[in-house]
Amino acid sequence: MKIVKYRKIYMAISIVVILIGFAAMIFNSVKGNGAFNYDIQFTGGTSIQVDLGTEVTDDEVSRIVQDVTGEAPAQIQSLEGTSKIIKTKSLDMETRNAVQDALKEKYGIENDSFTIQDVSGTISAEMKKNSVISIALACICMLIYVSLRFKNFNIGASAVLALCHDALIVTGSYALFRIPFNNNYIAVVLTILGYSINATIVIFDRLRENRKIIGRNNFEALVDSSVTQTLTRSIFTSLTTFFTVAALYIWGVDSIKQFALPIAVGIVCGAYSSVFISGNLWYMMSTAEFKRKQAKLGKK
Repeated sequence: MKIVKYRKIYMAISIVVILIGFAAMIFNSVKGNGAFNYDIQFTGGTSIQVDLGTEVTDDEVSRIVQDVTGEAPAQIQSLEGTSKIIKTKSLDMETRNAVQDALKEKYGIENDSFTIQDVSGTISAEMKKNSVISIALACICMLIYVSLRFKNFNIGASAVLALCHDALIVTGSYALFRIPFNNNYIAVVLTILGYSINATIVIFDRLRENRKIIGRNNFEALVDSSVTQTLTRSIFTSLTTFFTVAALYIWGVDSIKQFALPIAVGIVCGAYSSVFISGNLWYMMSTAEFKRKQAKLGKK
């Protein structure tokens, strides 16, 4: 498989996808909707606790609230018994009354079944900063680990750059698909980083073995052979995981869907970066390093 030969095409595809994510952020901001669809954990909003008196699915309650408010699906949390907490963006008094009336009409409940209050954003600027720091620390630790394991900094650097590629695409998907941006984001990104580095290490492990057979400095043949030999394994592993996550998205409740969709995006871009990006990054770094060494020897 010609991985190195068409590296510019593969890189261009990644750049275009990342730019689409940034374009979605800009477009959303210009429209006044915010770069991301921040949910109540970031923006604050209205919390409605209600005892419905009967077993009801979260999706059913969410649909009723969405029909009244016209907003994105509400966050529904089931409590003990038949009580639920409904969290939405801030609602004015008229809209709150309309939600109450819709639920009373549907389930035959009374006013004393409701407890309504405003809530402030629970994720402060400090927590947002800590999320960025945790992702950065994860990447740094992976860089150190992979570099030491393979005794090659270029392998560690290319693997981590491929992870940054995945994180950018997943972040862009939040803007493009208007996935509610909440504390699930950090869990999604760290999950994808861990999954993607796994597939990348398999390829680099094969590359290390092939260096004894093909030669240390035959960079193009090393990348092409290593990716080709692990391609079937990479595809089957990614498809198996993707189908599982897709099932969660299709049949899961809203809260599960909000987690499954970006995970599915991350699995696809993680498989792509492992096969088409990481090896090419290593090829470019190693070729540049080899040329620098050759130039120094020539000067001597």
